[in-house]
Amino acid sequence: MTNFEFTEEQKMLRDMVRDFTKNEIKPLARKIDEEERIPQELIQKIAELGLLGVSFPTEYGGGGFGEVGYCIVLEEIARGCLSTSTFIGAHQSIGANAIYIGGSEELKKKYLVPLAEGKLIGGFALTEATAGSDSFNLRTRATRDGDDWIINGEKLWITNGGIADVLSVFARTERGITAFVVETKSKGFHAGPPEHKMGIRGSITNALTFDNVRVPKENMIGEEGRGFLIAMKTLDAGRLGLGAACLGAARELLELSTKFAKERKQFDQPLSNFQAIQFMLADMATYIYAMESMVYRTALDYDAGKATSRQTAHVKLFCSEALCKITDMAVQIHGGMGYSRELPIERYYRDARINRIFEGTSEIQRLVIARDVLKKNGIL
Repeated sequence: MTNFEFTEEQKMLRDMVRDFTKNEIKPLARKIDEEERIPQELIQKIAELGLLGVSFPTEYGGGGFGEVGYCIVLEEIARGCLSTSTFIGAHQSIGANAIYIGGSEELKKKYLVPLAEGKLIGGFALTEATAGSDSFNLRTRATRDGDDWIINGEKLWITNGGIADVLSVFARTERGITAFVVETKSKGFHAGPPEHKMGIRGSITNALTFDNVRVPKENMIGEEGRGFLIAMKTLDAGRLGLGAACLGAARELLELSTKFAKERKQFDQPLSNFQAIQFMLADMATYIYAMESMVYRTALDYDAGKATSRQTAHVKLFCSEALCKITDMAVQIHGGMGYSRELPIERYYRDARINRIFEGTSEIQRLVIARDVLKKNGIL
């Protein structure tokens, strides 16, 4: 039996982030989208609240709230701006989390603590031109040179790539895929110009080049050849946080759509009187109930140390696709105003679409789930 009631500390965290989002993020969301950047002042405020390391233990500079607390934060932030929740996710849930999952104590003290405290910005460099959904097919290589590793290659679509101080980078070595912490100030590292995207425009995305980047052996995350396992474990948490962000955006859209339906009149009565509108609101609420149940049940299991790879695939698949359905219904309820940039509905519509692609496409999530189903039924 799973108890979904938040503790008093978790409720305080939720209320604090909710107020912060209302007062600090929502007023900037349109500007973030139009200028394609999150203001440094806002990032600093997020760091000062401890939100860039809320999931990590306090001994590593974090808030000690675990994955449940992290999902609470992402849900509330996403109610204001999906670009900002994406920035936090890339920094904490995959960039810093790879170090937490596989790194030595020395690496955690050197990098995880300042990352959790927001003194450094992190990112996660896995994707390449030949390694998108097929993430095992990496071409970036790392070779030994005395006590150092030399990394050569290119990465694509790296969130925070142009603003990160440190990156969890995955490269192929003689023993297989291996993970490293790379400081972006290193000689030979170069971030390309920001990509201009349809949605989450405020989230910085770059191609990265590694030209004989020298990395000390101490910066290897875990053992040589074990990097792919670290990447997959890291993405489990990333997919869960992504589901929480989808949940937050969905809640905001339902609230905005309900308010609009009550205020907007057609045929001398509010839209909310029409069954067609009521049914869309009911469907949105039902999706949200399912999203909430999946996100927090899985987060509780994750914090309890249970295996959650299949569960996070369920969360990522369902929540990303549900949000796209919800944004479409929100546009329909708002009519022409939903298509206008005067209201945030249009921005949420654009922002929602990427969730079915990054951190594992919907097709990859179905593959993960299907393989587990077949395995547990004795077929694989």
